[in-house]
Amino acid sequence: MKILMFGRGVISAVYGWALERAGHHVEFYVRPGRAAAYGDAIDLDLLDARRLPWGKRVTEKWPVRYRESLEPDHDFDLIVLSVQHYGFAEATAFLGPRVGGATVLVFNNLWVEPLTAIEHLPTEQVAWGFPGAGGGFGDDGVLRAALLPVVFLGTLGQPPTERERAVRELFRAAGFTFREDPDFRGWLAIHFIQNAGLHTQSLRRGSLSTLTRRDVREAILAVRELLPLVEARGVELRRHRGDLLPFTAPVWLAAPAVAWLLARFPPMRRVTTAHANPEELRAVCRDALAEARRLGVKVPRLEAAEPYFTDGHLALK
Repeated sequence: MKILMFGRGVISAVYGWALERAGHHVEFYVRPGRAAAYGDAIDLDLLDARRLPWGKRVTEKWPVRYRESLEPDHDFDLIVLSVQHYGFAEATAFLGPRVGGATVLVFNNLWVEPLTAIEHLPTEQVAWGFPGAGGGFGDDGVLRAALLPVVFLGTLGQPPTERERAVRELFRAAGFTFREDPDFRGWLAIHFIQNAGLHTQSLRRGSLSTLTRRDVREAILAVRELLPLVEARGVELRRHRGDLLPFTAPVWLAAPAVAWLLARFPPMRRVTTAHANPEELRAVCRDALAEARRLGVKVPRLEAAEPYFTDGHLALK
């Protein structure tokens, strides 16, 4: 399969590497002038947990292919779109007239309604997913990340199309397992508020990896306060009981387990320590709080954390 990764962010790089290793042709679309700045290889320090729960460390200089233009008559089979959620509209506006015959895998955090988010894309060519990986580029240019064995895939209430089934087979053949959710709209909303709740504490502490058990307890309670917000947006929480269990179980039981996972489980610790984009975390909190105020939902813990994600706080930093 010929695959175009849209941008050279963490997710694009990690999954581009994995898919190329699986025998696919992978290229990266980058803005004009960026290819020379990036150089012809990505320095990887990757914890690959697809086969070993604790992960296998991979360090290499990975040669990559860039392109700085994209015409509609390209021959890519798949375009993987994973950008910051606040840059998604700009990315889809650019990509819309250039999709050609490719499937577009939306591999992205989203807070706006999914069908609104893809209004510039041909809906029948879109597949929905979310990565099980994370990390960041360090000041030295090295990408330190962890690649977990699971990816999250779903649909908006319909059975998977032929294109979506092809995406599932692509990941399966590359050594991944996947979680399927027919209410991916709800899954995305719940994932977003889970992030917002956790980041009420990580922004205060400076990192998810430094959260104490008490911090994790407060984060769990912040997520609980945000659940009525996704309900107000029409999400049926009962359809997502499994995903919500760490945040709905007794807090005395959940907090130690989540704290251990974030601080001690090697792949998750790699993700939490290497994440290098605090603005993304602030934007998640700001957008969740704005929606809560718009819908009149009380979220006291998120409101209490507001000084850590407002523009005024950024200026002080």
